[in-house]
Amino acid sequence: MTRSASMPAENPATICTPPAKAVPQLPMSRSEVDALGWDECDIIIVTGDAYVDHPSFGMAVIGRVLEAHGYRVGIIAQPDWHSAEAFRALGRPRLFYGVTAGNMDSMVNRYTSERRIRSDDAYSPDGAAGLRPDRAVTVYAQRCREAFKGVPVIIGSIEASLRRIAHYDYWSDTVRRSVLPDSKADMLVYGNAERQIIEIAHRLDAGEAISELGFMRGTAVMRREVPAGWSEIASTEVDTPGELIQYTDPYAMQEDKQGKICSSSADAAVAKADVQVQPIRIFSRRLDAAHTVIRMPSYEAVKDDPVLYAHASRLMHLETNPGNARALVQRHGERDVWLNPPPIPLTTAEMDWVFGLPYSRRPHDSYGSAKLPAYEMIKTSVNIMRGCFGGCTFCSITEHEGRIIQSRSEDSIVREIEAIRDKTPGFAGVISDLGGPTANMYRLACKSREIEASCRLPSCVFPDICRNLNTDHAPLIHLYRRARALPGIRKVFIASGLRYDLAVRSPEYVEELVTHHVGGYLKIAPEHTEDGPLNKMMKPGVGSFEAFRKLFDKFSQKAGKKQYLIPYFIAAHPGTTDEDMLNLALWLKHNHFKPDQVQAFLPSPMATASAMYHTGRNPLRAISRRIGPKSESVFTPRRKKQRDLHKAFLRYHDPANWPLLRDALKSMGRSDLIGPGPECLVPDGGRPVHPLHGKREAVSRSRIPRRRGGRK
Repeated sequence: MTRSASMPAENPATICTPPAKAVPQLPMSRSEVDALGWDECDIIIVTGDAYVDHPSFGMAVIGRVLEAHGYRVGIIAQPDWHSAEAFRALGRPRLFYGVTAGNMDSMVNRYTSERRIRSDDAYSPDGAAGLRPDRAVTVYAQRCREAFKGVPVIIGSIEASLRRIAHYDYWSDTVRRSVLPDSKADMLVYGNAERQIIEIAHRLDAGEAISELGFMRGTAVMRREVPAGWSEIASTEVDTPGELIQYTDPYAMQEDKQGKICSSSADAAVAKADVQVQPIRIFSRRLDAAHTVIRMPSYEAVKDDPVLYAHASRLMHLETNPGNARALVQRHGERDVWLNPPPIPLTTAEMDWVFGLPYSRRPHDSYGSAKLPAYEMIKTSVNIMRGCFGGCTFCSITEHEGRIIQSRSEDSIVREIEAIRDKTPGFAGVISDLGGPTANMYRLACKSREIEASCRLPSCVFPDICRNLNTDHAPLIHLYRRARALPGIRKVFIASGLRYDLAVRSPEYVEELVTHHVGGYLKIAPEHTEDGPLNKMMKPGVGSFEAFRKLFDKFSQKAGKKQYLIPYFIAAHPGTTDEDMLNLALWLKHNHFKPDQVQAFLPSPMATASAMYHTGRNPLRAISRRIGPKSESVFTPRRKKQRDLHKAFLRYHDPANWPLLRDALKSMGRSDLIGPGPECLVPDGGRPVHPLHGKREAVSRSRIPRRRGGRK
């Protein structure tokens, strides 16, 4: 049984149903609606992406799920948002509008980490930029309101998920309100939304008002006050010293009077578990968790108080486990944003059902011969799972999909590979990826349902891999072998990010991966080498990377292949000093790595690292106004000059960066690293040595970027 079977006490009805008659493609125009014989659409999905009927695209998944339950679904893709007219293209929806920004956050999609406008959009025809607005969820929802008064508007997608409470907005450098009141939507759906959207459709179809659906998991609504029958507690009682009792969680083991080790839990299964020691704090009052709401600091409080913002961020991340999360409420002006607990993860059978729906697996016919870069990238890849228990602080996967792994069955995955083989025009026998948020978390799970349901730790693999985590890669190895043995399949690559600290627990997996599923290069993301930034990222130390590299080289040599690792690193992450970046650059040079593309930290809404960036505090530890042993401050490179320096350290081999690096090394007292010697990081100020050829050559001024006026 996969981890998805470990559920809270609630047991919702399965979302699976015998699919209703499917249309070849969901309609995008009134003429298509008429051709299907529909008088109206039940639900209209408005999306910031071009419509691709493929299970890697959110609008297609939600549309096909609703269709399978008997609803008539239309798509309005990338509408002209300057007026409401485009939002009337399919007529008035009978039940509701569903609004999504697309597979990416619209701000991340349009702007680089340095807030520069990107020149293309992978989710638009021919990569055209400018076909969606900034903060698309808010704009689209308001236009839907204008298009037809009284039609409920439901917002979702990763953009809405990561803005469900007051959040730091990097692009305006301010704390913004929840997207729910800004968009004036009736309800916000967060996470993977199949359960919520089906329940919303059925209940609205049964005649219930949208205002009656306020207690559904995985949703947020606006309220005037806490309803009768609910107990309200302040967030400061939950996560600060005060009226607290120091209970131990199921991970904590203690000695009894006879000196024997026993569990603090009465549950025999938990007592027998092989677990770690991790004390936590639990609220002392005995309250009904199902009818308890925690009041977070208001938007008005957190927007001006970094300490309260860090506290709210820490609290929100503590309440993300579907097994023990309580409702949260945050005041915005005269109303509250009411955030219900996360949705119950899908079972394997439900995942198979979702991915087995009759997708056409291609862009809508209206795009003609236009190329969709995002589709071209994934059309021969297969998503085998959802979720991530890594908890990396700079990443938003956990906040969106949760940390409980939801895996498909092997048979379901094989059927999709066969569908790609048989239906994809020009298929050359190569599967580009079998993966997901993480390549090698397929079917990995907590060994104990009880521990999983009570755990509030943000990661199962930091600071070390939990001894209660099943790390068996055997199911994944068997899947790889079965996939590459299919007739007509020449090669199966693994392109998703690899969790190498898990991989080294299974040398057999590394051998299978290296021997059969690497095409000469394997991308991997150690992110850094120094403990300071790695601890703030919640990433393993460089020792895990070195252990993986040894296995990679060993099995590459055994297979008679010359293969290489391509490591990825983040510059300017919270907790990173100039000395950290210097040490990373020296490590790169010592190991003969010369990164081409480098990534600077981008604070995405609601991520823990974004709270560090904004507040200068570490929400991974207790938050208090006084910095001390329990409360930690975090230095963050925010100035452009320092961010540029940190990126330059990653590209120490680029002559354009040498003047900046020379100045920095001199100011750091490391002039010994400037010169012609092999131990030096950059050459002296004479004619530089070309980093690839080792020959002295003049570098023309035209090769060094110069400041120019105006916008490029």
